[in-house]
Amino acid sequence: MSDNRGIDFLKGFLIGGALGAVMALLYAPKSGRETREELGGRMGDMYEKARSEYEVSLDRARHSYESAITRLKDLEMDAKNKAAEVEGMMEELVDKGKTSVTDSKTRLKDALHAAKNAFKDEAQTKPEDDDA
Repeated sequence: MSDNRGIDFLKGFLIGGALGAVMALLYAPKSGRETREELGGRMGDMYEKARSEYEVSLDRARHSYESAITRLKDLEMDAKNKAAEVEGMMEELVDKGKTSVTDSKTRLKDALHAAKNAFKDEAQTKPEDDDA
């Protein structure tokens, strides 16, 4: 919004200067040569003021651009750090999942082995029971 005010000011300044120059020509009590010299001086002043406003606007734009770039770089670093943090958490969850699966697999093997042994024991004791 401040950029628009600067541009509007510059437009108003230039239009006002042009109108002032026309009015000065129309109502000047001086000779044409003196009037032209005075207008030349005023135009030089207007040019300097316009150039000064331009430089101020350019500096503001440059500062805004640099601030935006700095902020974007900060956001990029934050995003990279968060991504690394999430990646670490995912690796930790995967490791826990692998451990859990390995533990479950081991318990299942132990249970199957125990069931197999129990079945063998039962099969060995059953014929003796049939004979008795």
